Amino acid sequence: MQDTASTAESPTQTVQPEAGVEPEERGPALARPLRIRDFRLLFIGETVSVLGDQFHFVALAWLALQITGSGLALGTVLMTAAIPRAIFVLVGGAFSDRFSPRTLVLVSNLIRGVVVALIAALVLTERAELWHLYVLAAIFGVVDAFFYPALNTFVPMLVPERLFAPANAVIQGSAQVMGLVGPALAGALVALVDTGPAFVIDAASFAVAALAVSLVRGGRRAPKHGGSDGPRLGVLASIVDGMRAAWADPAVRGTIVLIFAFNLAFVGPVSVGLAWLAEERFAGGSAAFGILFSAWGGGSLVGALIGGSIERLPRFGTTLLTAACLLAAGLALIGLAPTLPVALAIILPMGVLVGFINVQYFAWIQRRVNDELRGRVMSLVMLASIGLAPVSLAAAGVLVDVGAATLMYLVAGGIILAAAVLGFAWRVPALMDREAQP
Repeated sequence: MQDTASTAESPTQTVQPEAGVEPEERGPALARPLRIRDFRLLFIGETVSVLGDQFHFVALAWLALQITGSGLALGTVLMTAAIPRAIFVLVGGAFSDRFSPRTLVLVSNLIRGVVVALIAALVLTERAELWHLYVLAAIFGVVDAFFYPALNTFVPMLVPERLFAPANAVIQGSAQVMGLVGPALAGALVALVDTGPAFVIDAASFAVAALAVSLVRGGRRAPKHGGSDGPRLGVLASIVDGMRAAWADPAVRGTIVLIFAFNLAFVGPVSVGLAWLAEERFAGGSAAFGILFSAWGGGSLVGALIGGSIERLPRFGTTLLTAACLLAAGLALIGLAPTLPVALAIILPMGVLVGFINVQYFAWIQRRVNDELRGRVMSLVMLASIGLAPVSLAAAGVLVDVGAATLMYLVAGGIILAAAVLGFAWRVPALMDREAQP
């Protein structure tokens, strides 16, 4: 039976970059995608939008606390966004294959901009209530489930295959930079003028992103109703069709299992565990936690830039599973770290590895999966990335509360190591390396 999720050699591109704007082969790899007009417009719009998101997150958190004074209320608001995001992400992937990704990205930005503008108006007129925030969060969760698969399908339609890795690195690196500087700017604004103007800035950022996407010429295709085999399919059948195609490819299947393991093992120990280590073991409080998180984020940014500087990595499958084994060892060592400097020495290179692998993996799977299936397979990757996050956070909280933080990190490392061993047993590196060669 032929692989329905092939091919690395010549994925179908619905829209190719125009000949007149092909990037030159000279210069740094990271600069080449930005020489393509359509990608440059998308990059500018999304960079502004991600910066606006930082203002949104800080303002939302502060407003929830102002209205209720309850950390639980804030947590449930965030959960209200996370649940529909996970539930609908596979539907978003199916829509990304059925309709134009450009249209989905554009409409998603417009909807979120209107919703945030309404919240801004309620805040500025002092009429905002807690239920408004739940509605905002729920709408965002649903729209995000359509936006992110569409974005990851949109990018490879705007650049040639050899620039998939640099293009992903530029998009991811921009998001990481905004994530580092944005919260500080947003916090200062909220402290100075309260939350209303922060929501206004976020709404304006969505307007800029929508305008930028509206000027993009590529990423268009006529709506279609067929699956990978051609017949008319409903949304559910289309999702099943994509899952079947992903499962039929042992390399794609193996990497998605590995991503599930990463999600389960990393989210809780990083989000909950590092805060506990900073406070209880290192006695550094929020300052130590900030340093640890900055080291992780900074390392991820460096890794993404390095990953994007390599257009195509030979023997990527072997590199991926080797990196998984190193990350497993790193997690175990964090649990044993006696001091903050030791923990930083472990976390920084781990962040570099994660950033590097993320960029290269996105480029690999975008090359491997053809245009007919790319949205659905990318939505599976996203589900693997976020689906087990609530379980990981809850488990980490329980283990920290019972004084088993060291055990938590050892178990987390063991989960990733087991997934990597399974990948070697399935011969995932050989399958990836053989079929990813130019």
